[in-house]
Amino acid sequence: MDGSSPASAENFRTNFVHEPGALKQHPALVLNADYRPLSYYPLSLWSWQDAVKAAWLDRVQIVAEYDDYVHSPSTRIRIPSVVVLKDFVKPQKRVAFTRFNLFLRDEFSCQYCGQRGDLTFDHVVPRASGGITSWENVVAACSKCNLRKGSKHLRDCGMSLRKPPRQPGASELRNMGRKFPPNHLHESWMDFLYWDAELEA
Repeated sequence: MDGSSPASAENFRTNFVHEPGALKQHPALVLNADYRPLSYYPLSLWSWQDAVKAAWLDRVQIVAEYDDYVHSPSTRIRIPSVVVLKDFVKPQKRVAFTRFNLFLRDEFSCQYCGQRGDLTFDHVVPRASGGITSWENVVAACSKCNLRKGSKHLRDCGMSLRKPPRQPGASELRNMGRKFPPNHLHESWMDFLYWDAELEA
C-alpha cells in the first residue's frame, strides 16, 4: 500500500467498519521493527480495523494475513494477521507500579501458599507498623492467606514468603509475560511469538 492522506485513510477505514460484525474476531499481532511483539502479556494486538488503517497510512508492513477479506466500494483486501511497525518503538525501562504488573511479577499466585485465583494484595510489613506501599513490601495474596495474616508480622503468624518481593526490570517482566499466552493464538503468529526463545535440545 502506498501512503495516503489521513482524511482519505479515515474514509477508507470507515467503509470497513460497517462490514459484518464477525470480522471483529480477526485481531492482528503487532510486532516492533525488530520483529518482536511490543508486549507478551497482554499480547500486543490490534483490531483488524486499526491494522488496516496503519497499513493504509504506511506505518506498518503486513507480513501475514487471514484467508478472509474486507471490502470497501472500490477495494478488496485480505485482513492482516501480523503487522510490523516501520519505526522502532523503544521499550520502556521503568516498570510502573500497578496492580497488573504486581500480579504479573508474582505470576498470578499467592506469595504465601502458591494458590492462583481470588487474589488480592498484602503489605508484608503492615501499614499499621509503618510498612509502605512499594514493590519491596506488597505481594499478591489469596484471600485466605490475607485474612490469616491480617495486620500481623510474618514472624507472629507462622507464615513465610515464597520469594522476597522486589522491583522487577522491564525485560524481566516482559519475559514473565511469555508464560501466560492468551486463550487464542492464531497459527500465523507462532513464528513471531517465541522465535527468540532458547530452543530445547
